[in-house]
Amino acid sequence: MLLRPEQRTKLDDTTDDLFYSYPRFVTHVDQGFIDQLTNLYRERLKPNTRILDMMSSWVSHLPDDVVFAHVEGHGLNEEELAKNPRLNHYIIQNLNKNPQLPYPDQSFDAVLNAVSVQYIQYPEAIFAEIHRILKPGGLVIISFSNRMFYQKAIAAWRDGTETSRVELVKSYFQMVPGFSEPEVINRTSVVPNILQMLGMGGADPFYAVIAYRQD
Repeated sequence: MLLRPEQRTKLDDTTDDLFYSYPRFVTHVDQGFIDQLTNLYRERLKPNTRILDMMSSWVSHLPDDVVFAHVEGHGLNEEELAKNPRLNHYIIQNLNKNPQLPYPDQSFDAVLNAVSVQYIQYPEAIFAEIHRILKPGGLVIISFSNRMFYQKAIAAWRDGTETSRVELVKSYFQMVPGFSEPEVINRTSVVPNILQMLGMGGADPFYAVIAYRQD
């Protein structure tokens, strides 16, 4: 197993269903992060393909000018998912209780996870499922910044650095046979931290780890 039991723990160990039982119609990263993510999706996702937006919300950040055959949503708050205009269908499922996804083998061309990977307690099972439901050549984009619901992030994430978190997500891919070597996109602010704290030019760091199903 990749993570030790203590690394999977959360400060708030109540069920995630309870934490996400009320909607949050906000974005959890700044506009610069969102723009970079949308541009990355525009560059990497192909039109008329089937997309799974895992751990989604009321917005998917997909480019408006690209038409997909089907966008499937997954999350924990039905009000948020119902408000998301890009979703053709969605399911409610707590992956930390049940990591098995209710989709056939090789049923998606891409799986996306935006600013939510830090909450997954059993990445070994989830990333194996992602591999299973992807078509050969299918794409995975895991994006994140330095923001989180601190009490709901796993200890391995909370206690890490931004660099170690990138390595952690890479390891999630590397432990599942059949993924390509993960590609990392790292775009952090060049403004010194002290100036960012004063509100001078700081921006949310943008990280994305990308891999493909090879077999």
